[in-house]
Amino acid sequence: MASADQALHEALAALEPLRDAGSGRSLLELQWIQQVRVQNNRVVFRLALPGYANAQRERIAADARGALLQLGGIDDVQIEIAPPPGPAPQQGAPIGAAGHGGGGPERQSIPGVKQVIAVSSGKGGVGKSTVAVNLACALAASGLRVGLLDADIYGPNAPTMLGVADQTPQVRGSGNEQVLTPIESCGIAMVSMGLLIDAHQPVIWRGPMLNGIIRQFLYQVEWGERDVLVVDLPPGTGDAQLSLAQAVPMAGVIIVTTPQMVSLQDARRGLAMFQQLGVPVLGVVENMSAFIPPDAPDKRYELFGRGGGSQLASESDVPLLAQLPMELAVVQGGDAGRPAVLSAPDSATAAAFRDLAQRLPVATGP
Repeated sequence: MASADQALHEALAALEPLRDAGSGRSLLELQWIQQVRVQNNRVVFRLALPGYANAQRERIAADARGALLQLGGIDDVQIEIAPPPGPAPQQGAPIGAAGHGGGGPERQSIPGVKQVIAVSSGKGGVGKSTVAVNLACALAASGLRVGLLDADIYGPNAPTMLGVADQTPQVRGSGNEQVLTPIESCGIAMVSMGLLIDAHQPVIWRGPMLNGIIRQFLYQVEWGERDVLVVDLPPGTGDAQLSLAQAVPMAGVIIVTTPQMVSLQDARRGLAMFQQLGVPVLGVVENMSAFIPPDAPDKRYELFGRGGGSQLASESDVPLLAQLPMELAVVQGGDAGRPAVLSAPDSATAAAFRDLAQRLPVATGP
């Protein structure tokens, strides 16, 4: 029978090859595997994953168990799951003046970030992420320092749209003190769940885990000095929207819809939710207002009807910020990793996004 020290040494050696799928760093070095001890024929350890790594939990647990059970004299592995970490403490971080909706938890500003603007939609399929990415690029092209937080945890498309789906953000620190470095592309700094998981890996999370990753993307990312952080929210009225609204003071939210009534009904619910949470609604963006064929740029085909964006804005007493057309350049730019604002600057879509960027308070604010 091996001594206790020898058994522990062998257990640590078995766990050493285990790596974070994103950074490639050792799980022991990252302190995601902690408090390893050997008790007779059993190895016990604590698994303490940061929120953004929870999608790897089952894979890590299976790999660790398999590696340890190959050791002589070990026939059982017990894994203790650490409670999810809270938000990183921000010493001296001021509470912004935009902290509306008293009675909830204190909203905490992001050091170095002047303003936060969210892009939301009541339903999927309306081009919300396309709007968020192109808007961020348009703001950056106007000379602003822009960050993009892809908070659409279940459908993180920003890495593909910005041509960085094969990159992995650098991580410094260990345990709950880890800080991510955003990926720079197209003039903006971006963080996304899509950079941290395999392309085919589903994210199956409930509220507390979702809240944890949103907070870590806000406060445990090295955003630096940013004039504006654009947040691409998942569609609907769920935990991600509530987490963001309660966590950080926002300059406001943009509601994306398409002209048809089905989209309008869902967008109306999303808009009302932000109003109830005390988040300023900057206005409505009507996407896919009309199709512009590439061989006839003077023509417009209203494939999804007309007037939906105007109706929503009017009944909610908020501005109609933009009516964005449908063009082939948008599809091609998103697939190629170069958004239409940059890849097709002379297109009607690019012009509409530049105008949208100029209409937002951040474009002329301090």
